[in-house]
Amino acid sequence: MDMTLRWFGSRYDSVTLEQIRQIPGVEGVITTLYDIPAGEVWPKERIQKLQKEISEWGLGIKGIESVNIHDAIKIGNKERDYYINNYIQTLRNLGESGITMICYNFMPVFDWTRSDLAKKREDGSTVLSYDQELIDTIEPVKMFAAIDKKSNGFILPGWEPERLEKVKDLFEQYKDVDSEKLFHNLVYFLQAIQPVCEKYGIKMAIHPDDPAWPVFQLPRIVTGKESILRILKAVDSEFNGLTLCTGSLGSNRNNDICEIINATRGRIHFAHLRNIKHLAPGKFDEAAHLSRDGSLDMYAIVKALNEAGFHGPVRPDHGRSIWGEVSMPGYGLYDRALGACYLNGLIEAVQKQGV
Repeated sequence: MDMTLRWFGSRYDSVTLEQIRQIPGVEGVITTLYDIPAGEVWPKERIQKLQKEISEWGLGIKGIESVNIHDAIKIGNKERDYYINNYIQTLRNLGESGITMICYNFMPVFDWTRSDLAKKREDGSTVLSYDQELIDTIEPVKMFAAIDKKSNGFILPGWEPERLEKVKDLFEQYKDVDSEKLFHNLVYFLQAIQPVCEKYGIKMAIHPDDPAWPVFQLPRIVTGKESILRILKAVDSEFNGLTLCTGSLGSNRNNDICEIINATRGRIHFAHLRNIKHLAPGKFDEAAHLSRDGSLDMYAIVKALNEAGFHGPVRPDHGRSIWGEVSMPGYGLYDRALGACYLNGLIEAVQKQGV
């Protein structure tokens, strides 16, 4: 397993490549071209410029998170083929640049949802938090504004400012899209990109819905073992794989993450490893990566990944805000660096025990 850190680029991230390079065991980043809107082609020169910037610090690009999917593709309207062709060209440019792991999601309107970006814990740190009862009382547009106010001035992935102006319109466009239609639109997309993925050896790793149930009455189709297996079987090729996100899947207590790992072995291309603490049905706080700080057994998860033969990139996911750091919520340096070191310890332990 290759330990990485997500990095949003020097223009958008409070964390620098110099700092990432100093985290023991981290040799690469998961990154993106954050300023290119969904649906536009990524120019090869921009990709290679990003590669050069990262390589100058002795790091490599271990994957892209994300090449976002345009809503026309998810909705399945008459414009989807245009945007799929753009996506194919972006994949071609990435493949020709030697980048072959792409994390993406197929969530309508909102990439992820939280009710609080800075819930204070007893130890003084703050975390991302979710409370379904609170979400149920908030209109989507007001939710967008509340998220923006607690962003510490950063543009949050999936909550880009240009989307705020389109939220009401997007809900209208999705009104006839149920879970079955969304699923078939995903299959249509995957079948269309399959030739370019197989030509360049690109592994597409779909991210689970976060949280793993419908929000704002929008359909969700990547919520647990059965829905994931359905997607993997619908286009039964190695390129069509999974991002195992323990926090997203773990949000639903019915999900057995180790069971999901065993059921999808060989098709996991990327792993987000983080912990959450269940408080009640539909209510959870994010936690430190340490097993006993939350509700997930991180040792068992890492062990299951190792036993399944997973050798791809992993990264610590959302961290707490600690020691007065001001950063993009969930994506500061300090707690993610602690998480990377803790996870590297687990990886070393399970790999040595398996010898």
